[in-house]
Amino acid sequence: MYLQRAWDAVASVLFPAPCRVCDQPLLNASTIPICDECLRSFRKITAPVCACCGRQLAPSAATSTAGATCKLCQHRAFAFDAARSFAQYDDALSSAVLLLKYERITPLGRWFAERLAEVVRENPEWKQEVVVAVPLHPERLKERGYNQCDLLAKALAKILRVPFAADVLARTKPRPPRLVLSHREHRESVRGAFVIHRAAQIDKKRVLLVDDVFTTGATLDSCSRALKKAGAGWLGGVTIGRVIFRRDGRLYGRIMKFVLKPFAPAS
Repeated sequence: MYLQRAWDAVASVLFPAPCRVCDQPLLNASTIPICDECLRSFRKITAPVCACCGRQLAPSAATSTAGATCKLCQHRAFAFDAARSFAQYDDALSSAVLLLKYERITPLGRWFAERLAEVVRENPEWKQEVVVAVPLHPERLKERGYNQCDLLAKALAKILRVPFAADVLARTKPRPPRLVLSHREHRESVRGAFVIHRAAQIDKKRVLLVDDVFTTGATLDSCSRALKKAGAGWLGGVTIGRVIFRRDGRLYGRIMKFVLKPFAPAS
């Protein structure tokens, strides 16, 4: 312990570097370029949450029943059976996710995988049998050189001691080049975008699907539809971040039903 403290002190002097989130000097020698204070600052999503999509519910909206769902999920808008996220996707978490997404900081991926494992363990009823990552389009994968969701999913599978099924899903429809998409554009960009590449690994299996951010849920939903069509028995999704809509529940429900309408099963 004393040697570690001494090394941290020397490293902070000889190799000064700012935290990539708050720009304050890093005081510890670490392979994660984010200070401990920022890592602790991520706003974890806590109960009560929707039993299906994991959206945080107001205490007054939650019932005494453990399976309370939001108004959107009462209409069965999603194909996945459950989804949860580690923390609210604010500026700090966005900076950290972008480091993982574009700079391949593998230790940060393992740190986030540990947080996702905590989320999964809070839901022991899931009983996942295989872990699958949301894929990138081949052009984006070639451009970036790796898929950040693969980094997360492999590390998470190792922690949970369940198999990681590589190359199960494939993305056939590229994401639009614009960084920020409207709800409509995001919906269209993932509609029918995913196909099964290796279905045998997930037939009748309980699948844990891993992505980096839950925005509208359309990506997890589209992937889940492809996996269930191929025979997956149960679908749970986990993400690092969750975009929080700061609007009243009725307006949120109207927006989300519009976003997901094309994916809804025919009546």
